Amino acid sequence: MQYVDVKVHDCVGTILIDRAKVRNSLNPQLVEDLQTALSDLHQEKRVTAVVLTGAGDHFCAGMDLQVLADIADMPSSEALPQWLTVWRHQVELFEQMLRFPKPIVAAVDGAAIGSGLALALASDLILPSERATFSAAAVQRGLVGGSTAALLSFRFGGAIAARMLLGGQPIDAAEAYRLGMCLQPVAGDQIWVAACDLARQCGSAPREAVQATKRLLNESIGETLLTQLAAGAADSATACTTESATEGVRAFLQRREPQWP
Repeated sequence: MQYVDVKVHDCVGTILIDRAKVRNSLNPQLVEDLQTALSDLHQEKRVTAVVLTGAGDHFCAGMDLQVLADIADMPSSEALPQWLTVWRHQVELFEQMLRFPKPIVAAVDGAAIGSGLALALASDLILPSERATFSAAAVQRGLVGGSTAALLSFRFGGAIAARMLLGGQPIDAAEAYRLGMCLQPVAGDQIWVAACDLARQCGSAPREAVQATKRLLNESIGETLLTQLAAGAADSATACTTESATEGVRAFLQRREPQWP
C-alpha cells in the first residue's frame, strides 16, 4: 500500500493515512489502499476494532482536486465516465466502512474537509482533537459533495447538513461536540491513545452483538443511505461537467479567487 500504514496493537488495528504533503487528500490510489487495509483488518481475527487517523497536521482534506483537474483536460466524451468512476470508488469505500463488522473510530486531528469529513462520518465514532475542524465547502468550488451530504443528513439531520453544505464555514471541535457530532475533544498529543482506548471499549463486546448492531444502525435504520450515497456520486460527477466546477477547481489549484461564469 502506497499511502496507508497499518499496524496492530493488541486487539486494535490502526489505519494511518499517509499523504501528509497534500493534507492526506483522497486520490484513487489512496482510496484503493484504504479498501485493502480494511479488508486485511477484517480478516485479522485478533483485531476487534479499528482506529482511522491521518499523518501530519490534518485528518483528510477531501478529494484531491488535481485528480478532477486532470480529468477536465480529457475530451468531454471521456471525462464524465472518469468523474463518475472517481466518485463511485469513494462511495464503495464508504459502503465498505458502513458494512465493516468491527467498530471504526475516526481520530480526527486537524481538518476533515469534504470527502475527508465523509470518511469520518462513515466511521462509527468520531474522536476529535481540540484543534480539529469539520467542513463541507464543495459548493464554494462549484462542486457537489454528494456523499458528504448523504452521510451528514443520516448522522445528524438536515439542519446541520444544510448549515455545513450551504454555509461552507468550518465547525471547530468544541462546536461539533456541542452539536452532538463527535465525542468530547482531547489534547492533540493524546488523541491516538484515547482513540485506542475507545476502540478497545467498543471491541470488548461479543463480536456477534457488535456486528448485528452495526448492521441495524447502518443498513436497517439507514436503509436508504446506500441508495443516497450512490445518487450522491452521480450528482457529484454531473456537477464536475459544469463551467463553474472547472473554474472552482482551477482557482483552488492556482491559489486565486474564482471568477464564476
